Amino acid sequence: MCSCEEPLWGWGHCAPSPMLLLSLLLSAAPLGLLGEEARQVSLEVIPNQAGPPQNLLHIRAVGSNSTLHYVWSSLGPPAVLLVATNTPHSALSVNWSCLLSPEPNGGLMVLPKDSIQFSSALVFTRLFEFDGTNTSDAAAEPPGKPYPPYSLAEFSWNNITDSLDPATLSATFRGHPIHDPTWAFANGSLAFRLDQLLWGSLPSGFVQWRPVAFSQKQGGRESALPCQASPLHPTLAYLLPQSPIVRAFFGSQDNFCAFNLTFGTSTGPGYWDQHYLSWSMLLGVGTPPVDALSPLVLGIMVVALGAPGLMLLAGGLFVILGPQRSSEYQPIN
Repeated sequence: MCSCEEPLWGWGHCAPSPMLLLSLLLSAAPLGLLGEEARQVSLEVIPNQAGPPQNLLHIRAVGSNSTLHYVWSSLGPPAVLLVATNTPHSALSVNWSCLLSPEPNGGLMVLPKDSIQFSSALVFTRLFEFDGTNTSDAAAEPPGKPYPPYSLAEFSWNNITDSLDPATLSATFRGHPIHDPTWAFANGSLAFRLDQLLWGSLPSGFVQWRPVAFSQKQGGRESALPCQASPLHPTLAYLLPQSPIVRAFFGSQDNFCAFNLTFGTSTGPGYWDQHYLSWSMLLGVGTPPVDALSPLVLGIMVVALGAPGLMLLAGGLFVILGPQRSSEYQPIN
C-alpha cells in the first residue's frame, strides 16, 4: 500500500507504499494572471558554471502582462517553487555559491521583487511503505505494518538534462535511494514527470488531484486505486527536510503545512500487483480547472434520456388527439 507526505509553503510532503517500483507523475499547471490565454513557454536547465551539474529546471510562461515561473529541483528533497509576477520581463536569478551553501537565503530570486503577485512551494519529503498483509480493515490507521521511511533528500537523481524535451515541454526526475539495504528499489525507481501546461486567472494558488491512482501505465478502470489525503496540519520548518531552493527564495520562515497521501487499501489491489504506481496532480495559480463532460458523453446522454422522453410525449399526444372510436352499444331508451 502507498502513502505520500508533502509540505507546502502553505502546503506539504509525499509518501507511498510496498516494495520495488513507484512512478509518480506530476502535471505542472501554470494558471495565468488576468485571464491571458496565450503564453510563450520555455524550459531551461540552469547550469552551475563553477561546479558539477545540478538539477535546477526553470519553466517560464510569459504572457502580455505577466509571467509564471516554475522552478523544479532535486537539491535536497524534490521541490517545486511557483512564482507569478505582473510583468512579462521578470527573470530568475541564481547565485550558485550561495544556493549550495549551508545558508542559501537569497541564493534564488525572481526579479524585480515588487512584481511578485503570488509565490508558493511544494516539497516531497518522504516515501512510506506499509505491509497490509495481516490487516483486514481497509480504513485502518495506520494502513498496515510500517517499514522504515525513505527520505527523498537521500536519493540519487538522474541528470535532468538527459530527459529534457522542449518540443513536448516535459522532463523527468528519476531517482533511487543512496542506501537501500532491503533492495526495494533494485529493479525500480521513483519518477517525477513534468508536463501539461494550463492557463487560468486570478493570483491565488492551488494543488488539485483526482482521488485515484493507477497500478498500470494504461490507467484504466481495472487498475484504479483509491487515493486519500489527510487533513492539512501546520508543522514547523525545522521538523522537515530542508529544500535549498525553498530556503533560498523564502528565507527562514515557518508557515508550512503538511499532509499525507495514501494510495491503495490494505484489503484491495495495490502497487504490488504490477510493481507500478502512477498519480497525477496539478499545481498552479488561478481558478482550479473543473471537469467537463465530453461531447461524446453529452451525445449519449441526449440519446439515452431524450429518446424515451420523446416517445412518451408522442404517445401522450396520440392518446389525446387520436381518432375517437364510437361505442358499439346503444342506450336502451
